[in-house]
Amino acid sequence: MDLRVARLRGLLSGPRRLMAAAAAVVVLAGAGTWTAAASGGPPPVHRAERMMAMPGGVRLDTSYFTAGPAGRRPAVLLAHGFGGSKDDMRQQAEDLARDGYAVLTWSARGFGRSTGKIGLNDPKAEVADVSRLIDWLAEQPQVRLDKPGDPRVGVAGGSYGGAISLLAAGYDRRVDAIAPALTYWNLADALFPNGVYKKLWAGVFFGEGGGCARFEPALCRMYERVATSGTPDAAARALLQERSPAAVGSRIKVPTLLVQGQTDSLFPLGQADAAEHAIKANGAPVDVDWVAGGHDGGDLETGRVQNRVRAWFDRYLKGDRAADTGPAFRITRTGGVDSTDGTAQLRGASASGYPGLRADRHSVPLSGGRQHFANPAGASPPAVSALPGLGAGGLGQLSALGLGTSLDFPGQYARFDSAPLTRALRITGTPTARIHVTSTSGDAVLFGKVYDVGPDGKHPVLPSQLVTPLRVTGAKSGKDVTVTLPAIDHEVQKGHRLRLVLAATDLGYASPVAPAAYTVSLESALSVPTAPAVRTAAAPLPAWVWWLPLAGAGVAAALLLTARRRTAAPAPDPALAEVPLVIEGLAKRYAGSADRYAVRELSFRVERGQVLGLLGPNGAGKTTTLRMLMGLITPDEGEIRVFGHAVRPGAPVLSRVGAFVEGAGFLPHLSGRENLELYWRATGRPAGDAHLDEALEIAGLGDALARAVRTYSQGMRQRLAIAQAMLGLPDLLILDEPTNGLDPPQIREMREVMIRYAAAGRTVIVSSHLLSEVEQSCTHLVVMDRGRLIQAGPVRDIVGSGDTLLVGTVGPVEEPVVEKVAALPGVASAVRTDDGLLVRLAAGGTAERLVVELVRLSVPVASVGPHRRLEDAFLTLIGGSA
Repeated sequence: MDLRVARLRGLLSGPRRLMAAAAAVVVLAGAGTWTAAASGGPPPVHRAERMMAMPGGVRLDTSYFTAGPAGRRPAVLLAHGFGGSKDDMRQQAEDLARDGYAVLTWSARGFGRSTGKIGLNDPKAEVADVSRLIDWLAEQPQVRLDKPGDPRVGVAGGSYGGAISLLAAGYDRRVDAIAPALTYWNLADALFPNGVYKKLWAGVFFGEGGGCARFEPALCRMYERVATSGTPDAAARALLQERSPAAVGSRIKVPTLLVQGQTDSLFPLGQADAAEHAIKANGAPVDVDWVAGGHDGGDLETGRVQNRVRAWFDRYLKGDRAADTGPAFRITRTGGVDSTDGTAQLRGASASGYPGLRADRHSVPLSGGRQHFANPAGASPPAVSALPGLGAGGLGQLSALGLGTSLDFPGQYARFDSAPLTRALRITGTPTARIHVTSTSGDAVLFGKVYDVGPDGKHPVLPSQLVTPLRVTGAKSGKDVTVTLPAIDHEVQKGHRLRLVLAATDLGYASPVAPAAYTVSLESALSVPTAPAVRTAAAPLPAWVWWLPLAGAGVAAALLLTARRRTAAPAPDPALAEVPLVIEGLAKRYAGSADRYAVRELSFRVERGQVLGLLGPNGAGKTTTLRMLMGLITPDEGEIRVFGHAVRPGAPVLSRVGAFVEGAGFLPHLSGRENLELYWRATGRPAGDAHLDEALEIAGLGDALARAVRTYSQGMRQRLAIAQAMLGLPDLLILDEPTNGLDPPQIREMREVMIRYAAAGRTVIVSSHLLSEVEQSCTHLVVMDRGRLIQAGPVRDIVGSGDTLLVGTVGPVEEPVVEKVAALPGVASAVRTDDGLLVRLAAGGTAERLVVELVRLSVPVASVGPHRRLEDAFLTLIGGSA
């Protein structure tokens, strides 16, 4: 299920003991039985739609899925995320039904076609509903029973649905296994961390629920009270805690698979850590999986996670002891070099036991002395970290504007730096530091974050965009406190520095509106957990598999090995170890010509997280450049370095490059799926690292995946080739005309795929003649003509940012809000358009500051760009030769 911010599908749950005999379920309407048939393939899935009556006149909309021969089987309840409905779970339900489960999905109270008020998994409402659904399952002839009235049943779901799975296990002893994902253990801690109100997420949440009136009255009053004061009170905490799994943690004694996101400012990794400790203490098996995405964007690894959930239920519901449920702890890593053994990371890292968030701590001295800074009046302007609600990927959307990973305002923060590291350091868990705080007011509210600062000191990286808020009470006379920073998995390269920042404001949280002065000094070094038992499995990837057809693989490997023996590659450049691509002075002559060049004097650089568009008219040298980049042909002059390593045919660093250039070779008699599986086996890498299901979802071939490739159209082959390039989620992805043969909806989907792919810290280079698509999907451009570089830089610079910006919004902007925008500092005028706002900046106004102010005014920003088309700029640059 996609949990990106633009389609928030996640939040909350509730407490108190339920009796299995409580109120029988009444079937109000059977809307018929639906059959999803697959001719000649997997068994058809039968789906029955029912409205079920609950006490108080509430009706729940449900779907029941079965497949295969008659007989009893385990059951699975699938719960949807916040703001969604049972329809979000249909595909997963059908897959589980084909795998031998009876599956029941439902729309929770207040969502979809179900009635009732939203209670945030109130134990007397939503949690009681789950027990009544289990009562109903116990009466179905397809469901296996442990004893009368007690079905063999598991519960799974993401975010809001993940919390209900935990709560169901705590309140109903009939639940046998659970698989919650991207959810919370203590909702009060999630929304009021360390006594600070997480205002943006709370606002997104109540807005996604349809407004305060859609919630139970007690929740509505709590929200309005806290939103007005900006400070959570004891009653608010108590209300959320009683609807949290933590309230019944001692009762959760079933096998639990905890999946949590690394890019998640709503429910960070500490929530799963608390759940693991509590459930493990009860004697139940618990596995933990940290995925590369979360509520703030990134890769949710949907296919891999669903496969693991199925294996979990196979073992603990079906009793299949041979089912491979995976390691006790797994992390998805996205690049760099593993500090434990120096090998190239290949995404999956694991350990035989969950290490927690404080394993094997390493002390990093920091310097900075006592520092003074201010909390400004009105807490404005605020610092910026994650921006929930600002489109898919939060701050990933702002990279095209040059905003960087975080924004701190001078005079509003203290900063403490380490010396350059003498060796790489892998942080896995929660760093901590002891500080002394003095405030001119009674309380101080601080926001702690740890940056990774490169050797040049520019563009510090805030891992996963996470900060820790901290309310320090009684700070007027000074107070020592320990700052527990966000849990992360991040490698800091040799020569980089760690920077601890303590800021007075953050846009996502409520800070005191009264001005105050803070003084902060360090009382300890930065203590960093390293978890050395968590190791990345290294498996060298034959570079030739990225670009050569499978049929010629053996010959190609032999040729490349011979070439490597003849050519001594230059030593790696450690200063470029984290730079995806640097091209300097590149040249390639046409065959048989001493003075005719396909590419000449070409130099440019590509950074992590960029989607770079390579543009130029026919004959500009784009494809020749890409072929040299992949080692297919050798340049006559110049150098190409990928992550600091010089590119040569067969260079090991090419294992980190995925490419689709001039089509791909497939075995025509095999199906699309079989071709991808065979290709990945040839790489020698673990099957679990292929991310095959994600690639197949990208391909969008549906049932055609089971057909022989010889029956595919050109467009279908194109989509299969793109999926092949993305197998393994390489750090650098190269796509040459990826939209050829795709229809408009598929082109739009490919655009979203590229943006999501780069938002997770990877890099995409795309060559395309569709300028409108390049303008919407790319953050940076390289424009070539006649083999030479014409211009390179951010899209906004090449298009020509001028002083007029077009702000796209997800809904219409009311006139009073337009007037407030027009009155902002740095704004000359604002006019409402059909799709948003046309804003003309005044002298000193910037796009970055405008976006911050728009978010503060609750303008639903979807995009920001210059009011000029890329096509105009492109034709100007190349003189109309296209």
